[in-house]
Amino acid sequence: MRGRQVERAAVDRLVAEARNARSGVLVVRGEAGMGKTALLAHARDAASGFRVVHAAGVEAEIGFAFAGLHQLCGPLLDRLDTLPEPQRIALGVALGRRTGGRPDPFLVGLATLSLLADATVERPLLCLVDDAQWLDVVSLQTLAFVARRLDAEPLALVFGLRDRAPDNGAGRLLADLPGVRLEGLADDDARALLAAAVREPLDDGVRDAVLAEAGGNPLALLELGRHAGTTELAGGFGLPGALSVPDGIQESFRRRVAALPAATRLLLVVAAAEPVGDPGLFLRAADRLGLGPQDAEPAQDAGLLTIDSRVRFTHPLARSAVYRAAAPVDRRRAHGAIAAVTDAGTDPDRRTWHRSRSVLGTDDAIAAELRLCADRARARGGHAAAAAFLERSAELTSEPGVRARRTLDAAGAKHRAGASDAAVRLLAAATGGPLDALHRARAELLRAQIAFYATRGNDVPGMLLDAAGMLGPLDAALSRETYLHALKAAMLAGPLARGHGVTEVAEAAGAAPAPPTPPRPLDLLLDGLVTYFLKGYTESVPELRRAVESFAAPAPAEDGEPRWEWLACHTAMALWDDTAIHVLADRFVRLTRETGALTALPWALNFSAAALTHTGELARVGDLVDESDVVARATGTAPIPHGRLLLAAWRGRRDETAALHRTSVDDATRRGEGTAITIADYALAVLSNGLGRYDAALAAAERVRKSGEMVHAGAVLPEVVEAAVRAGRPGSAAAALERLDAQARATGAPWALGLAARSRALVSDGPAAEELYREAIERLATGRTPPHLARAHLVYGEWLRREGRRQDAREQLRTAHALLSDLGADGFASRAAGELRATGEHPRRRSAQPFDVLTAQELRIAGLVASGATSKEVAAQLFLSSRTIDAHLRNIYRKLGIDSRRRLREMRLPEVPGTTARP
Repeated sequence: MRGRQVERAAVDRLVAEARNARSGVLVVRGEAGMGKTALLAHARDAASGFRVVHAAGVEAEIGFAFAGLHQLCGPLLDRLDTLPEPQRIALGVALGRRTGGRPDPFLVGLATLSLLADATVERPLLCLVDDAQWLDVVSLQTLAFVARRLDAEPLALVFGLRDRAPDNGAGRLLADLPGVRLEGLADDDARALLAAAVREPLDDGVRDAVLAEAGGNPLALLELGRHAGTTELAGGFGLPGALSVPDGIQESFRRRVAALPAATRLLLVVAAAEPVGDPGLFLRAADRLGLGPQDAEPAQDAGLLTIDSRVRFTHPLARSAVYRAAAPVDRRRAHGAIAAVTDAGTDPDRRTWHRSRSVLGTDDAIAAELRLCADRARARGGHAAAAAFLERSAELTSEPGVRARRTLDAAGAKHRAGASDAAVRLLAAATGGPLDALHRARAELLRAQIAFYATRGNDVPGMLLDAAGMLGPLDAALSRETYLHALKAAMLAGPLARGHGVTEVAEAAGAAPAPPTPPRPLDLLLDGLVTYFLKGYTESVPELRRAVESFAAPAPAEDGEPRWEWLACHTAMALWDDTAIHVLADRFVRLTRETGALTALPWALNFSAAALTHTGELARVGDLVDESDVVARATGTAPIPHGRLLLAAWRGRRDETAALHRTSVDDATRRGEGTAITIADYALAVLSNGLGRYDAALAAAERVRKSGEMVHAGAVLPEVVEAAVRAGRPGSAAAALERLDAQARATGAPWALGLAARSRALVSDGPAAEELYREAIERLATGRTPPHLARAHLVYGEWLRREGRRQDAREQLRTAHALLSDLGADGFASRAAGELRATGEHPRRRSAQPFDVLTAQELRIAGLVASGATSKEVAAQLFLSSRTIDAHLRNIYRKLGIDSRRRLREMRLPEVPGTTARP
């Protein structure tokens, strides 16, 4: 801790805040050996009176779903029964304490938050998570979820995170959390630390060489000084070569281990191979090898190992150094002993994993067991764990063709888990083996899928068409799925498609194998989209509606994998079906979360965000796009800016929208994703209409209309009409209105009919115009699109003012202004305010209400509690702990001058979007 005053102060503040029931999190970053573990130990020492729980990521455990969470929560599971039943079941299944279906990751996160919060009832809690870069990905996601929702608990959470290490996305998942970075020590501190490690005088040249090699790394200074011989240091002979850190540190540990007795070295290998740290299991495994506690004493004396309630290495690099330095035969013996003493009934996956590591060569029986482990891991949402089991299964498989197929399966699991680099590596290994025609076609399909999620580039449709053609005579069902995927890729590429535009892909898909009987939802969707792109909107509506109804059915026929939900959602949007949009959007998000399909989750979140802009739930849109960005960073996939752009546009934020528009267009142009440009232009049209910049709105909207993109080329038509009328371009308005009318008649959806009536009113005069404005308001009032209803009131009020009917105009404009202001659509609200002022009336501010003193979060909590929900039920809905809810309630009572839930229920609180009353 020499020279770490600032970092220690940050830890001390965190602990002090937690002591006063103000939760906090701190991420300690730095290279190996910089003192992260020591700073976590300082946190432990500072937290006197706290209960302390600890987890450490281990490289060998990175594929075990929830292994890290099990370490951290294991000591607290005696409180599991205090959780609400859904949380208790989800966490119990995740941690292997009970059987059940795949747990919802967000429910597991909430259960973990509730468990940790409940553990603070008797005394504060300190959670230490070292080597987060080696945690299994689902544990890391869960703990990152918890870290962002800590609030009013006496709880502190500290992560140690190594820089520049192959990791699980920890750097990205934890990027926005408070933290400190440990840099190399200053020269004076480095010299003092070296002097403390080497008691004999050092030759100046040798000292300078040691300091230069260590680069201020504290552990490197201690190890290089301590274990280079005194004679060599004094005389300048035999100075270790310039080893990089952490390699130099690991080499130092290897030398220390090599000096120990053979029995102790083997015991250390057992400890390194068994990262759970259970002393009972460790000693039983040691006994299998003829070793006892006395053999651990030299390792403890050497400062390498401690054995108390847990078996721990004194530094994480020591574990790695021990394991890597061990002879292969000793590693196999250690894993075999651990497997022999691991209970096959309570922990079959870990037992099989250790058995697989004890094998030299191949073993088809264990390879088959590993595939069962992979199935169980997938059922828990652990695609990364499934991939690890499948990869090892392939390595143990003797028959080359089967090995190649299993490697291909492992590559697919890695891809679904969001680990694209590993997926590419395994795919190369699979295609290097003797795959048959079907599996070689599947490999090409996977190659295209990886490219799609990594870049969404304009070359992907061609790759997918090639794979679909290969699959046609081999697997008709999979061939049809691949054609559908190619259509999706072509739709995203839009006009930037390279050689395979959406029309060409649709023509190719028209020759796909016949669908099965009965057809699956995806088969209906494929046929409907082919009709749409080859024959037009009107002819495709019946087929597309059947497809959407099939996907929106309460019991979907699909296997639960969220492969086609984006296309189904997209199609529902094209049909202006606001009910199906929200059913499908909610299902899309739920399925991606439940299945752990991280590559698809940003798509689900962004579509849901886009759908919510049409319902005016802009606060929820912000939450969804923030989550989407975090997941995209964690998985290394291309970011999806659509939701954030639409949010900024509806909020009337000109500069933010312009900046996001530039970034989105530049990025999409580089990748060849034309649809992203279309959506960016659509957002610009909405923004400009809201701000009354009609020439700019028309220019952007016309670009969208001409793109022919399935959804936005239709959705933009009302924007074209409004902008063209205001800009004095009747020809453009008439052309757009004709297309909008045709879509509205074909689909018959109230949303489309309402917008068509609103748009036709804009180009009409006299009584006909007024009748159309009223029709638009009546139709839009029946749907779930308040912003569009508010805009109907706005343009009706504008028309009334120009007709000289000021009193009538004021009524419509007041309604529009109130609705738009409450929604947060500030651009359109300002336009309504300007129109009101033109009638001679100053826009009224909403009269003060008692609940105005509440924050948005407090208002949501108050509304749920007023509906009769308990604190635990509110916590479950808002992904907070019940203790945090209670703290918010105290603030709510204080602000409102009340003292009970009964009094809260008596108040007339406004309805808050995004809350669900208690049944």
